[in-house]
Amino acid sequence: MSTVLDDRQNLADRRVVRPKPAQRQGKVAYLVNQYPFPSSTFIRREIEALESMGVEVFRYSIRQTSVKLSDPKDLLEASRTTVVLNLGTAGLAVAATRTFFTRPLKFLKGLFLTLRSGWHSDRGMLFNFIYLFEACQLLRWLDEDQIEHLHAHYGTNSATVAMLCHAMGGPPFSFTLHGPHEFDKPEFLKLGAKVARAKFAVAISEYGRSQLYRWTDYRHWGKIHVVHCGLDREFLSAPYTPPSPDRQLLFIGRLAEQKGTHVLVEAANLLKGEGFDFEIVMVGDGPMRDELADLISHYGLDDTVVLAGWKKDAQVREALTNCRALVLPSFAEGLPVVIMEALAMGRPVISTNIAGVAELVQPNVCGWLVPAGAVEPLAHQMREVLEMPAETLAEYGQRGAEMVADRHDARHEAEKLADLMQLRIVVRD
Repeated sequence: MSTVLDDRQNLADRRVVRPKPAQRQGKVAYLVNQYPFPSSTFIRREIEALESMGVEVFRYSIRQTSVKLSDPKDLLEASRTTVVLNLGTAGLAVAATRTFFTRPLKFLKGLFLTLRSGWHSDRGMLFNFIYLFEACQLLRWLDEDQIEHLHAHYGTNSATVAMLCHAMGGPPFSFTLHGPHEFDKPEFLKLGAKVARAKFAVAISEYGRSQLYRWTDYRHWGKIHVVHCGLDREFLSAPYTPPSPDRQLLFIGRLAEQKGTHVLVEAANLLKGEGFDFEIVMVGDGPMRDELADLISHYGLDDTVVLAGWKKDAQVREALTNCRALVLPSFAEGLPVVIMEALAMGRPVISTNIAGVAELVQPNVCGWLVPAGAVEPLAHQMREVLEMPAETLAEYGQRGAEMVADRHDARHEAEKLADLMQLRIVVRD
């Protein structure tokens, strides 16, 4: 066991000496549908990493965040973020009218693109006209702030607004595709057209890039790059603690159908029926919370499955420290940041063999993959982890932490973005 701990400490030492990215110069704007958001800490880390290089980042959110924020970092980000829809209908109409009279030809170009984007879209023509009005106001702000590049997160309405803004004379734009929602309706979202008009497009996994390839003309494949979501020093340099001797498993995520939360409770019920004594802590909230609470009570699992609600960053790290492994039985994912966080903390992961998850969870190396929606295989793997010696869990955790440190350092990934944005490198005398 001491050898494993020594190796793990050496890994932490290696992380500290990674060269700092070069200093950059430039003004960049970020556009997200809702920002900040408790489950989107990866965007905040990306922005912080760019700012640490000297890049000036302006934050824009299309709508006000729909949940109550509690993490101090999210609250600070909210104070720095301009919300487009806070202008109201009248304000957006004024913005559109102003754009029409000050740059009529470019406004008409945006209008024609709106008609093309809205035709056969899932949101209909009305919503696409709203996107045009939002783009008109955003265009004014970007001009005033002399923004050099606009980057949108998600390939949905935020990327549409960025595309329209560029069509009317705004700065070059790019967007990051996450999944899984964009994968469900790529034709409605006109992903291929967005890639064609963008300076570049980013996928967060090789799987995500393959999906963009599917819906993009081959001539534009060279624009599509992989830039991973990353972790900051608080995770990558966290002191190592051995796996908990307690029989506790951890789930972190939205309490929603796609996360497989009901399957997790069903698997817990199987193990409880076999006489296992263990605990599952479920960190997060969402539309299925009441249904999950009813199911937990129905099976008599109130002392076994704990619905803990959303937690602050420090509390998430504490929860990971207290568990033996993370369990994420999702039906659909992009590339779950919570898996990166667990591995960085030296905790192996049980997840499902879907989308890009296998790029993080390497079976029998740093975790285990089970079929999505399958209760018995999930219960079997949970049973194995609950009975596994701490030394073996530590070895899995060490390998996972090393992989995450190599591939998912937020500073290193942000440097890739800065290169794609062609932000100037500052040469120090």
